[in-house]
Amino acid sequence: MRKMYVGNLAPETREAEVRDLFAQHGTVRSIKLASDVFTGRCRGFGFVEMEGHEARAAIAALNGAELNGRQIKVNEERPRDKRAGGRR
Repeated sequence: MRKMYVGNLAPETREAEVRDLFAQHGTVRSIKLASDVFTGRCRGFGFVEMEGHEARAAIAALNGAELNGRQIKVNEERPRDKRAGGRR
């Protein structure tokens, strides 16, 4: 199972639209779009999980594709860096 980062999404983007787009390349296991707490609108990014070979095909085909008038970015999720400073 591979988790992909999907960025530069328009605020009106819905999970169903993302699922339909990625489903063209295989079975979508899960989708989670980051949403604003107050408005419920998409914050511009999300995560999609697919099987490994299907995820690689989706990344190759969809990175730079257009969705809701925006050129989306799709790549394999990378671990978050530990933030500098802060509590320890």
